[in-house]
Amino acid sequence: MDLRLPKRGLLAAGAALVVLVGAGTWTAVASDDAPAVHRSDRVMEMKSAGGAKIDTSYFTAGDPSAERPAVLIGHGFGGSKADVRDQAEDLAREGYAVLTWSARGFGESTGRIGLNDPKGEVADVSRLIDWLADRPEVELDKDGDPRVGVTGASYGGAISLLAAGHDKRVDAIAPQITYWNLSDALFPHGVFKKLWAGLFISTGGGCDRFEKQLCEMYDRVAVSGKPDDRARELLAGRSPSAVGDRIKVPALIVQGQSDSLFPLGQADAMAKAIRGNHAPVSVDWISGGHDGGDRETGRVNARIGSWFDRYLKDDKSDKNADTGPAFRVTRTGGIDSTDGAATLRGASADRYPGLESGLRKVPLTGSAPGMTPGGAFGQGAAGSENRPAAAGREQSFENPAGAAPPAISALPGVGGGGLSQLSSLGVGVSLDFPGQYAAFESAPLKDDVRLTGSPTVRVHVKSESDDAVLFGKVYDVGPGDEQPVLPAQLVAPVRVENAGAKGGKDVDLTLPAVDHDLQKGHRLRLVLSSTDLGYASPAEPTTYTVSLKSDLSVPTAPGVKTAAAPLPAWVWWLPITGVVIALALLLTARRRTTAPAPDPQLAEVPLQITDLSKRYAKSADRYAVRDVSIRVERGQVLGLLGPNGAGKTTTLRMLMGLIRPDAGEIRVFGQAIRPGAPVLSRVGAFVEGAGFLPHLSGRENLELYWKATGRPADDAHLDEALEIAGLGDALARAVRTYSQGMRQRLAIAQAMLGLPDLLILDEPTNGLDPPQIREMREVMIRYAEGGRTVIVSSHLLAEVEQSCTHLVVMDRGRLVQAGPVSEIVGSGDTLLVGLAADISDPLVDKVAALPGVASAVRAEGGLLVRLDGTDGASAARLLPELVRLELPVDALGPHRRLEDAFLTLIGGDSA
Repeated sequence: MDLRLPKRGLLAAGAALVVLVGAGTWTAVASDDAPAVHRSDRVMEMKSAGGAKIDTSYFTAGDPSAERPAVLIGHGFGGSKADVRDQAEDLAREGYAVLTWSARGFGESTGRIGLNDPKGEVADVSRLIDWLADRPEVELDKDGDPRVGVTGASYGGAISLLAAGHDKRVDAIAPQITYWNLSDALFPHGVFKKLWAGLFISTGGGCDRFEKQLCEMYDRVAVSGKPDDRARELLAGRSPSAVGDRIKVPALIVQGQSDSLFPLGQADAMAKAIRGNHAPVSVDWISGGHDGGDRETGRVNARIGSWFDRYLKDDKSDKNADTGPAFRVTRTGGIDSTDGAATLRGASADRYPGLESGLRKVPLTGSAPGMTPGGAFGQGAAGSENRPAAAGREQSFENPAGAAPPAISALPGVGGGGLSQLSSLGVGVSLDFPGQYAAFESAPLKDDVRLTGSPTVRVHVKSESDDAVLFGKVYDVGPGDEQPVLPAQLVAPVRVENAGAKGGKDVDLTLPAVDHDLQKGHRLRLVLSSTDLGYASPAEPTTYTVSLKSDLSVPTAPGVKTAAAPLPAWVWWLPITGVVIALALLLTARRRTTAPAPDPQLAEVPLQITDLSKRYAKSADRYAVRDVSIRVERGQVLGLLGPNGAGKTTTLRMLMGLIRPDAGEIRVFGQAIRPGAPVLSRVGAFVEGAGFLPHLSGRENLELYWKATGRPADDAHLDEALEIAGLGDALARAVRTYSQGMRQRLAIAQAMLGLPDLLILDEPTNGLDPPQIREMREVMIRYAEGGRTVIVSSHLLAEVEQSCTHLVVMDRGRLVQAGPVSEIVGSGDTLLVGLAADISDPLVDKVAALPGVASAVRAEGGLLVRLDGTDGASAARLLPELVRLELPVDALGPHRRLEDAFLTLIGGDSA
């Protein structure tokens, strides 16, 4: 039977699809320029695979008589068509006919969940394409064949791939954070990904909501803890890989770096297969994923729109539409000063490098005794199992009875906790238990290395049991006592069959694909653990013995280049503006009033502000700053805090003599501040960026700036300022080659020229990544240690807490509080444990009674846990105890005590 709808007509009785309900049209006008979007809701009855009623929405905009390409958008597992409505409306405004639907078993649609069964969900998509072929406003390639693209995320991403493999009418696809082979995703290398599999079942509403054979398969594998051949074949047959040789359409593949469910290796497999079919392919690694983080929705949706413009629209101008680079990866590019979150920057290449490009061999040796890769809560005698080992020498460790306690890498399904995002900020949150792992470590790296792809290594494995289950991971180990970082919180499980045979077995391990910056002086640590929280391990106790058979191969993808931060406009106009300001100061110099006499009692005081006030322009009673008095001493690093509109910037501008106060006075080393006051030569300032000539080197820019001041060259103390700023060899390069962080440090060096006794910095960490922020913190502390004074205005509260000795908090123009950080913040090591659900009072009491815990109290969204300061008390060691108590942990991190104090002082206003 031909199941397609004939052109411009519905099938008669017995057809595969019947329109049951046509709901009223919904219209919205986004703006004066955007066309109205019309939405109509219909329920369509599918006759295949036992039948189902599929709830759909159809979106169009603009001229109803104009033909246009169509786009189908699928939703994620557990969601519905409502989740993709915004994207559908945007595409409709861009000239597409857009159809969304709720898959079987979700939203208002009926039927059992088939995990994209070719005879169920995939057949439903073909029926939806039939319906589009009958719409008069949809462009056709031929009768019954609409011009159509398919996109979606996760479950919806897989259906886009499957639709292209099963239905030749699909013309372009854009799958996001999805799988190529569901069997490999849930049973990687023969190991059961138990927590994610369980989440699939619970998110779907329970086992009875699924097709019977899927439910039986899950029960069987969950009980045994080991996937069998039937389970692997069932999931593989419902995967895009099963029809990979038939997917021959342009594919934009978007995959998440924060994703322990569908990691980057799944995208690599689909890219290789589709490109092997000679179809255009672009790959985009986004920051977020199923484990949380930033999904970059706006950017990704815009790129998908450009992709469809290029491959679906007939307009020749759209054929040249910019679809972006062949490969793009999002990297942490700094910190947002408003909330402390990581900002993102793109790196790209003109070809997809795969996961093994630019391999670099890194020798490894055995670990030191008792080395703990990710920390452990309460170390005991088990640590003695890890003995010293030379390169490649055998190490033995235990698989404990019941595979407990398990090592912890990620917390699958937590999502909002975003543990994987912490690793991009240099925070280690993983945990391995002594005696349950082997570790091999490199020497300190001699230069920076960008790891992009999947490291590989060959190991030899022996087991006292028939099989061994190991979890491989590579830690980034910083100098000193820093907590090791597990990039993206990812591990690579592997089942080694016949490891109990005489002599053992060699195994080639492919470790998780990540994009991670390894800094000079850091070390790489390969860990092979016997357990992991997210996976099923053998319950029987046994001993594994491993040794190295090769160096660690680290992919570096040398063709991938991080985009340089664009030069801001002020780089070009600021020098001209400076000339204009200088002329203005010269012309107004004669009108200056006589400055008050110096105050000898304040001659050694860097800053004294007394009753300072400044009204808003053209206002007699509205104040930007009112009655503020501050005293700052030598050697202090003073943090100036306050929400937007608090008066911080106005205060700084008055301090630098840029504007005059309406009342009160400012004295620097006893001298009253006025525009052009001689004492301002003892003040250095970095406010709202600095302008540099891009074609000159960093050193040449600083020399030119100092020459313009008219002061003797010897007074610049250029080398001393540069040493404090730590720019190194970069000074000889043109500024146009600098990263944002390097330009920021050059601006700080400029402010430090002449080694001013008072240094003022306004948001000095804007645009810097975490290591650069740490360097900036050290710059400020070193500068003040010489008896000078630093005033820093910042929204980054956690950084202020670490950098500053004293604080001034302003709100609505007034001084709220001033004093040492310790007095304003208070002491104590406090952690915030985010909870996905409420817990009972007895359970709170159990947390408070844990070793190393001084107290545990309820807070909004979770618990505030204060550690007692004993050796070993830490977040990493607390986490497994919370998991053991079965707390629904959603997030775990240091409680930002300064933020709490700050919000209390200003009454909860946002900074």
